[in-house]
Amino acid sequence: MTGLLDRAVALMDQAGEPRGGLAHAESGMHFLRFTAPSPQQATVYRPLLCSVLQGAKQVSAGAHSLTVASGQSLLVSHALPVVSRITQATPETPYVALVFPLDLDLLRGLAPAMPPARGTRSQDPFSITLCPTDPAMQDALTRYLDQCAGDATRPLLAPITRQEIHARLLLGPHADTLQKLLWHETTASRIYQATREIQSDLSRTVIVGELADRVGMSQSAFFEHFKAVTGTSPLQYQKDLRLLHARDALRSSDAKVSEVAFRVGYESSAQFSREYARKFGLSPRQDRAALAAE
Repeated sequence: MTGLLDRAVALMDQAGEPRGGLAHAESGMHFLRFTAPSPQQATVYRPLLCSVLQGAKQVSAGAHSLTVASGQSLLVSHALPVVSRITQATPETPYVALVFPLDLDLLRGLAPAMPPARGTRSQDPFSITLCPTDPAMQDALTRYLDQCAGDATRPLLAPITRQEIHARLLLGPHADTLQKLLWHETTASRIYQATREIQSDLSRTVIVGELADRVGMSQSAFFEHFKAVTGTSPLQYQKDLRLLHARDALRSSDAKVSEVAFRVGYESSAQFSREYARKFGLSPRQDRAALAAE
């Protein structure tokens, strides 16, 4: 893990990012470094692999809560609204992590060649799994970063190693979760279709029965499995996405609060402000002002 940690720290130092996040264009990866524990932050996790290289972080979705520490990795198979906070970080030993986005099309192309998964979590459908980061994956991620740094190796070797990383996910401790997602007509793949449909138009009201019909499930089974996979109900899932999308819009534009509220599907600006404050601890206007003051 030391080699990967050293490379992550060096990349952030070179980019002049002593703390916070770094989007690394050459590799498509994201690096994080924080020197103190953080307050809770709400965000959306897309399908990804997150390896914690130093420190620890707590991640919660619905009733599920996981702590991922140095030497461990999270795999997220569905887009998921989460609340997270860094729990272990100091100036001397900061929290450092890397995020490797997953290419589901690449995984689907590799899946037919893979042996049946032998995972031990087959009874747990939740879309976040926590496992130790195995040495072979650490080695592949390290080589990938090194190859992305070279003008000659970036176009020739890096794509091969990127494919290797995806293949190792299908062979490793996360295999069961991924294979259930990738094969069509599985419960996980149907819930994935449903989450994609909800994300496609946040302003549209979710009608659970209609969504269940479209993915080929009964309403009761759909509701049960949706909550098992995402940790929340379809309506709460949409609400969390709406609020997170609205927060991004408020922080990145000068649009009025009412305009943002209506854009993400709220018919009442007052209701939007109440639910926004309940989730983020500040009203939309207070949150925007706090960002401007930073």
